[in-house]
Amino acid sequence: MIPVRCFTCGKVISSVWDEYKKRTQTEEPGKVLDDLGIERYCCRRMLLTHVELVDLLAPYQ
Repeated sequence: MIPVRCFTCGKVISSVWDEYKKRTQTEEPGKVLDDLGIERYCCRRMLLTHVELVDLLAPYQ
């Protein structure tokens, strides 16, 4: 699960996650973040370094 807000500045970032995830399969992540309006380094870090742990841990219920 992507955090709703950036941990550092508090900007809402979860609203762009689906578009970011879809577009990074075919485009460069830096360009996608620029197009989506994510300019702050802290917000970019939140999206670039996120790992979907829910999919990995779901089988271990």
